[in-house]
Amino acid sequence: MTQTPEPVDLLIEAGLVVPVEPHGVVLEDHAVAVRDGAIVAVLPIAEARARFTPAETVSRPGSALIPGLVNAHTHNPMNLLRGVADDLPLMTWLQEHIWPVEAAVVGPQFIADGVTLAVAEMLRGGTTCANENYFFPDVEAATYQRLGFRAVVGLPVAQFANAWAASEDEYFDKAIGVHDQWRGDGLVSLAFVPHAPYTVSDAAFGRIRTLADQLDLQVHLHTHETAQEVEDSVREHGQRPLARLDRLGLVNERLVAVHMTAVDDAEVALCAARGVSVVHCPESNLKLASGFCPVAKFEQAGVNLAIGTDGAASNNDLDMFGEMRTAALLAKAVAGEATAFSATSALRAATLGGAKAMGLDDRIGSIEPGKQADLALVDLSPLETQPLFNVFSQLVYATGRHQVTDVWIAGRRKLAGRELVDMDAEAVVANARQWRERIAGIQAK
Repeated sequence: MTQTPEPVDLLIEAGLVVPVEPHGVVLEDHAVAVRDGAIVAVLPIAEARARFTPAETVSRPGSALIPGLVNAHTHNPMNLLRGVADDLPLMTWLQEHIWPVEAAVVGPQFIADGVTLAVAEMLRGGTTCANENYFFPDVEAATYQRLGFRAVVGLPVAQFANAWAASEDEYFDKAIGVHDQWRGDGLVSLAFVPHAPYTVSDAAFGRIRTLADQLDLQVHLHTHETAQEVEDSVREHGQRPLARLDRLGLVNERLVAVHMTAVDDAEVALCAARGVSVVHCPESNLKLASGFCPVAKFEQAGVNLAIGTDGAASNNDLDMFGEMRTAALLAKAVAGEATAFSATSALRAATLGGAKAMGLDDRIGSIEPGKQADLALVDLSPLETQPLFNVFSQLVYATGRHQVTDVWIAGRRKLAGRELVDMDAEAVVANARQWRERIAGIQAK
């Protein structure tokens, strides 16, 4: 009996499919079928053509289909501050340059415009999900939703006042309001983002622990970013930051620990035992001379690793291909071992590792039936990525983000042939330029 073909919305045929899970697998001449925004099947092209009748077929024999990249730590509105203050140490950069400019410009329009610029950049680089950490989460959530981009939007908490909140109590009140507005959304998820151990009180951390458990939210936190941060914590609290967080009940599977450069072996073991996820931001850490995350030690201990760009004011881009490459190379130098943090591990950290850190690994991060169709096609046919021996090596060590040709989020096409589908790139650039004039005027005063 002849089987009736199944209708699907989309069939993507690729010379190579890199599902990420199972680890290290590459599927040649395979197709991914998508229906209602989700992956229905991953199978050889010939079988797919016999089984499905797609409304649309995209065939890329010279390309690799990968899960959309997951930027596990970023401050996307800060794209409008790209290049404002460079070649400075962290606290000088923050206190004397970034915070004063932010005080003058941060508001709803700055947030919306900065996120819009960032989304355009990320899509053109194959990134389909961001772990957002900034102010005005209500505006961020609305902007990501309007643009059809997947994000975990952080609910900020800090002791310092700004245009979003004047006190820790106000941070919490507004956080609950944003959570109630956006919980259950298909693209926008939420997490707590206490700024850092040195800007959040014990009482606030205690409230975060309680609320995170009640609301089932991750806690996304800069910590152990520099040796100075650790020294200051010992002086002020009598404990290193991770020990203090552990005392307050926050070192658990909800903790997304960002940077983690100044750590000892006992802290690595503690993260492994408690299920903490570590987000490595190598280029930002290098640029600010913040230190080196011991990625190989975390990997050997079994800690879930993710990769983030940090904000464009300290990187200065949102290029996850560049970040993967830097992460893999730097890990080898820090460990003194050429086998440390392989290209395969780097790609996993930039996809499924990030998804797991953000509590989204049941939905995204790998190309598996049942998951959301967050996908990117990477053209490996140009001379810069030939000859092709090892797909993982080529993606991590040789490929540039300009080779991303097509991107989907929840099955919706967001990039087609390098062109943004539903964003006006010229308008985005023009808007960024007017912000440049405004911010330059503030700096000149």
